[in-house]
Amino acid sequence: MANQEHLNLLFQGGSHWNEWRQQHWKAIPDLTSADLSSARLSGANLSGTNFSDANLSGAILSGATLTEANLSGTDLRGANLSGADLRGATLSGANLNRATFTEANLSGATLTETNLSGAYLYKAILTGLDLSKRDLSGAHLHGATLSGANLSDARLTDAHLHGANLSGANLSGANLRSADLRGANLRDAHFSDAILAGLDLSNKDLSGANLRGTHLNGTDLSGTDLSGANLSGANLSRTILSGANLNDADLRGATLSRATLSGANLSGANLSDANLAGLDLSNKNLSGANLSRADLSGTTLSGADLTGTDLTGTDLTGANLTGLDLSKKDLSGTTLSGTTLSGTTLSGTNFCGAILTGQNLNDKDLSGANLSGATLSGANLSEATLSGATLSGATLSGATLNRAFLTETNFSGANLSGVTLSRAFLRDANLSGANLRDADLSRATLSGAILRDTTLSSANLTGLDLSNRDLSGADLSGADLSGANLSGANLSSANLSSANLSRTILVGTNLTNAILKDCIIYGISAWDIHLDGAEQFNLIITPVDQPIITVDNLKIAQFIYLLLNNAEIREVIDTIAKKAVLILGRFTPERKVVLDSLREELRTRGYLPILFDFEKPASRDITETVSTLAHLARFVIADITDAKSIPQELTMIVPNLPSVPVQPLILQSQHEYGMFEHFKRYPWVLPVYQYTDQASLLQSFEEKVIDTAEQKAQELAT
Repeated sequence: MANQEHLNLLFQGGSHWNEWRQQHWKAIPDLTSADLSSARLSGANLSGTNFSDANLSGAILSGATLTEANLSGTDLRGANLSGADLRGATLSGANLNRATFTEANLSGATLTETNLSGAYLYKAILTGLDLSKRDLSGAHLHGATLSGANLSDARLTDAHLHGANLSGANLSGANLRSADLRGANLRDAHFSDAILAGLDLSNKDLSGANLRGTHLNGTDLSGTDLSGANLSGANLSRTILSGANLNDADLRGATLSRATLSGANLSGANLSDANLAGLDLSNKNLSGANLSRADLSGTTLSGADLTGTDLTGTDLTGANLTGLDLSKKDLSGTTLSGTTLSGTTLSGTNFCGAILTGQNLNDKDLSGANLSGATLSGANLSEATLSGATLSGATLSGATLNRAFLTETNFSGANLSGVTLSRAFLRDANLSGANLRDADLSRATLSGAILRDTTLSSANLTGLDLSNRDLSGADLSGADLSGANLSGANLSSANLSSANLSRTILVGTNLTNAILKDCIIYGISAWDIHLDGAEQFNLIITPVDQPIITVDNLKIAQFIYLLLNNAEIREVIDTIAKKAVLILGRFTPERKVVLDSLREELRTRGYLPILFDFEKPASRDITETVSTLAHLARFVIADITDAKSIPQELTMIVPNLPSVPVQPLILQSQHEYGMFEHFKRYPWVLPVYQYTDQASLLQSFEEKVIDTAEQKAQELAT
């Protein structure tokens, strides 16, 4: 209860009260719970007075001194405290609705749980006050001094803050929706997570302000200085930022969709992870800005200054980059699907890990670009220049590279399945370990290209010049190599199963340990090929429109086909099998007449004489040649007169050819060599016929040599 004496003194008037206070300056007036509604106390010295739970509604306290006064729980609705000094006063729990504090000084006052809704605080001094979580909705604070005040989580909806000084104030989490901040000083204010949606903050100085996580959607920030401000995570969708200065501002993770940025300065701004989708950033100054991982989908960037801009990991899906110079730019990890790149310079650009799915790069200069690990599935790279570019590990499945320039391009380990490389220039390109399954390389140039361990299964390689190429370990299963030139190529350990090798040139080709199963080899040209350890099965030697005939040996395939399709060759084979007679002997010039006579006699009787003269030293090749000829002969005539090399050849022939009779001849004046006795035990070796001279040999040649050998041949054939 109020002190009645104090209450009576107060009712005697302000001057009387002030005089008493001056005389009793140590007294602490007690006016608790007093009913002072509509009291006229203007200019009264009420410092230190205890007004707790008093009723001061409608009271006139203008110019009153209320320093250190206790006004907790006081009803001050509609009270007039204009010009009052309330420094250090306690107003916790007080009801200040519609109270007037024009030019009042409330610095240091305590306003815990105070209702300030609708309070009139025009030009009031509220420096450093703790107004956190206070309800100041509709409060009249225009021109008020709130520098350094704590307004965190305060409700300031529809508050009048026109011309207010909020420099350094803490407004984090505050709700300022529809508040009037025209002309307010917001320098260095903290707005993190505050709601500023729809406000007019145009031409404000918010440099260095903390606006982290702030709701600024629809806010007018045109011409505002936001240099160095923290706008990370802020919602700036539909915000007007025309002419705003965002130099060096922190906009990490901010949302700027549908914002207006005409004339805005974004140089040096940190926009990493920000949402800039659909914005018009044409001709903007983005030099030095950090746009890493930002969402720039559908954004227009034509004419923008991107000097030193970080675009790594940026989503540029459907963006317009017309005419930009992106040469040697780091675009690693970016998404460029559907991006407009007409007139864009891309040479030497880093596209490592970038997504360019379906991108139109037709006729683009990408020379020296780094596209390692990039995704280019379905991209159009026709006639593009990728000379010296790196595409190792890149995915180009289904891409089109017709007539592309790919000199010294690195495709090692790349996925090129189903890609079209028709007429592409791949000189010295590295395709080692690349996947070219189902790729079309028809009429491509591959001179100097590295194809080691490359997958070319079911690829179209028709007519390619692959001469001297290293295709060791390559997977060519099902590939179409028809008409290709593989002369001198290294296909060791390559898989050619089911490949089409029709009309392929295989001169000096290395097929060591290669797999040649179910291949079409019609029209093949195979000379001096190396097939050691190769698997050869079901090699098709007939055209596709004829019944299938297969062989299991590439070297004899041509011979078998010719044999089946050439009557003249068949006649030659038949003649060799029935009429060839191999003549072995050492014929000196003096005995040359004997040779000629034997040849003539055999020809007269319809035989085909094949002479082998051992005048030259024997060698392994000669021995094998004699053995081959013996396999083709009807019978063999061996003149062992003055024999030197003949014993070695007979050792190869006699034991291994039981179907070929051997008729030995010797001049009567000579003796059989010692080892010849060994051959007589073979039934197909006829008794040695001795002749005295040439005349006697020719006279008895038919009866003693030809008829005897022919009879034996027929006998052995049955």
